[in-house]
Amino acid sequence: MRILVVEDERKVADALCEGLAAERYDVAVARTGDDAFVRISRDAFDLVVLDLGLPGRHGLEILSTIRARQVQTRVLILTARDALEDRVLAFNAGADDYLVKPFAFAELAARVRALLRRGSVADAARISVGALSLDRVTRRVMRDGRAVELTAKEFQLLEYLMRYEGQIVSREALARDVWQETTRSTPLDNVIDVHMVRLRRKIDAERPVRFIHTIRGVGFMLNDGEP
Repeated sequence: MRILVVEDERKVADALCEGLAAERYDVAVARTGDDAFVRISRDAFDLVVLDLGLPGRHGLEILSTIRARQVQTRVLILTARDALEDRVLAFNAGADDYLVKPFAFAELAARVRALLRRGSVADAARISVGALSLDRVTRRVMRDGRAVELTAKEFQLLEYLMRYEGQIVSREALARDVWQETTRSTPLDNVIDVHMVRLRRKIDAERPVRFIHTIRGVGFMLNDGEP
């Protein structure tokens, strides 16, 4: 599971990274609102731990913008602001949980586990995006009511894209999480692109609505319609 910690206080960020890494999460850090917005828009995360008072973009601006773009990543607000109106604003903007500083790490870890369990797309046996569905148990893919035959790698690739519906998935993320290549001396870009062409041909060929989109210079996105 990948977690992005958005926190400008270095000591807090370092403590969160150390603690979450000990829980065996893959943790990344953004220290400004602008960096966080780019990372969330570009990369795939299972959870974002988001401070509100950040240099650059405010945390609530980031949250409301990604929700408007249909990014469904779980977001845990972590802030010193404990007023009722602050909580209401955060939940109205699309927060999944709200934790006030100072906090006990054990409580944060418990909330993280709960959020990652709650209706997680990653844990669902069946994932659906519009007329496209994937069954992780039977390994069956359907598009517009018709079965689509995929190779094992194509199935893994489609599952990953559907898991992060509406988010840009980079080639680096695919190489790491689908191909599980972390020590390769040369990039897997060509291999990924070939598989993506084949997958797109099977999923989208001769159909008016496309699901798989190339975001030039960045990566790919699966979405029901135009990204």
